Amino acid sequence: MGRGRQVPRPASRAVYRRRRLGVGLGLVVAVAAIATLTHPGASATRARGARPPAGNPHATQPAAGRLASLDSRRKAAGAPAAAEAGLLPWQLQAPISREVVLPTARPGQLLIAGGLTASGATSNGVFHLSTSSGQLSELANLDVATHDAAGAAVAGGDLVLGGGSTAPSATTQEVAAGGSTTPGTLPGARADSSAVTIGRTAYVVGGYDGTAMDPEVLATTDGRSFRRVAALPVPVRYAAVAAVGGKIFVFGGETLAGVPVDTIQVVDPARHDARVLGHLPVALGGASAAAFGDAVYLTGGAETSTKNSYAVYAFDTSTSQVLLAGRLRTAVAYAGSAVTAGRLWIVGGELADGSRTAAVQVVNPDRAFGTAGLPGAGSPYFGDKLLIADRGNDRLLVLSDTGAITWRYPSAGKPAPPGGFYFPDDAFFIRHGTAIISNQEENETIVEIAYPSGKLLWQYGHPRQPGYAPGYLDNPDDAYLLRNGDISVADPVNCRVLVIDPKTKTVLHQIGVPRVCTHQPPTYLGSPNGDTPLPDGNLLVSEINGSWIDEYTTSGKLVWTVQLPSVAYPSDPQRLGPDRYLVADYSDPGAFVEFNRAGRILYRYAPASGTGMLNMPSLVEQLPSGVLMANDDHNDRIVAIDPRTGALVWQYGVDGVPGTKPGYLFKPDGFDILAPGGTTPTHTATG
Repeated sequence: MGRGRQVPRPASRAVYRRRRLGVGLGLVVAVAAIATLTHPGASATRARGARPPAGNPHATQPAAGRLASLDSRRKAAGAPAAAEAGLLPWQLQAPISREVVLPTARPGQLLIAGGLTASGATSNGVFHLSTSSGQLSELANLDVATHDAAGAAVAGGDLVLGGGSTAPSATTQEVAAGGSTTPGTLPGARADSSAVTIGRTAYVVGGYDGTAMDPEVLATTDGRSFRRVAALPVPVRYAAVAAVGGKIFVFGGETLAGVPVDTIQVVDPARHDARVLGHLPVALGGASAAAFGDAVYLTGGAETSTKNSYAVYAFDTSTSQVLLAGRLRTAVAYAGSAVTAGRLWIVGGELADGSRTAAVQVVNPDRAFGTAGLPGAGSPYFGDKLLIADRGNDRLLVLSDTGAITWRYPSAGKPAPPGGFYFPDDAFFIRHGTAIISNQEENETIVEIAYPSGKLLWQYGHPRQPGYAPGYLDNPDDAYLLRNGDISVADPVNCRVLVIDPKTKTVLHQIGVPRVCTHQPPTYLGSPNGDTPLPDGNLLVSEINGSWIDEYTTSGKLVWTVQLPSVAYPSDPQRLGPDRYLVADYSDPGAFVEFNRAGRILYRYAPASGTGMLNMPSLVEQLPSGVLMANDDHNDRIVAIDPRTGALVWQYGVDGVPGTKPGYLFKPDGFDILAPGGTTPTHTATG
């Protein structure tokens, strides 16, 4: 993984050093504010014909076992699934809020109509938005510019109901390609209302006529005629609504004075009845809601005039329980939202300071992220522990699935080994979670530490003394305990991979020749920095010089090799499945690349700007939940990316802000997952 030291090196290593320190700052081009994710559609995509099965396209076999191990916990809870919530790597061309967003008949597209622009102007634009790329296509113009309107689809048409500009309006507008028509009017002016469709009927809920609140719930099948079906016992505007089982659930909203409320109301149109069903944990106005099965997921919203909610709640309609299910990446209120492709898309919205955002977020229920209401709900490693090699802070951390630090090394009662604990480049759980193996890249050592006692079990190398003689290392990388008890390690400055007998500390096998850093298999290696164990006992090796990936037996026999010209600095390749591999590109901007033995790129994640842009990521692995987790070294964070959408769904650390306090990291350079029962699902082929 790791990254060049600041000491003179012999001329024979010039290629290696140049590659390590010569990673320049790439060009960042903001085209429609969409981050570059190479391949068609400018999104995280797979090569044609390489798409995995529907459901969880990146799920691996360990996922099934892990989910089974948590099955009793989930069944006992009997609650809705937790929510995966992510921030997409692209943004809209411009900020917007209080717009209408509706699904369309075209897969992967949403309709956006009206809203408030960044300057606060009311928009009359109507667009199609591609959920895979962020591309906007102008569709039409509303006859009347509007914001804070309700939106609904009926009889094949898209309706924009009410809203207003300088004052609430009674106008209803039907959106059509090439222009819009005005089919009718509401019974009275109404803005700040919400709408939901049940069957062929759209229902308008809540709102404000410019003077008073309107409690009436209206129904329409055409946008021209409306009938009253019920009255809200608590009149609200800016409520979040969703329909389940023919009933309309109304969450929060605001009073006439603009104060958020916490009521949950239910409307039964068939019985012409509405009542208060319960209360939210906090008052929320301007939230978004969507029904998935028998549960409603409530996201974001304003808690006060200066505070927005990050929470994703799951409302269980069978028990009326409101359960914490996850967390948004950006706390927004007054966003447009709609469900398509089984996901809730939250488009734009307003931040706590009142400014508008161009961010787009996506939320969907996912059992792999846990169970709503349980600790860790919404975590991509739900039920597991996360080990982080916090290189810049010279420490190891273990986090619970709630993000709490549960263990650190060194610490009181857990002293550093002789020669210190410096520059931990990688760390992996071994021996069924009872120990940790870690290589200290610039300390030139490998250590085994008992977990959780912190007792030193084994050490190899000479602290701060690089070399290639027996017992010496030079920038050791990726030390693994092999299944047979031996230890493998990449020794990149020495241009070799070693297999060591831990009992005698002797080198059993050496792949490569010291100080000859060029790709000439099977004799020479071009600065190897990865040596991942494979299920068949072989090693998956990455060579920095020339961007090669190889498979070797531990005795040094070459199985296959492939060059990846599109990867500037390959780091720590991983096997995903038969002829599917994953590697990080330790560059700025960085990337994740999935490929096969023929060198075909199956997937590439490489945002060129925005929150998803990576800065020298050195390790990426696929978790059982299907997400790709990576240490984003020079952004001082660990991130999890959903390859299905490219969304950033989890993060630990603050972008570009190093620190030691909880929630902060400094150039993290390695991580590992420990599942219940002491299993290590991301490297099952190790000891």
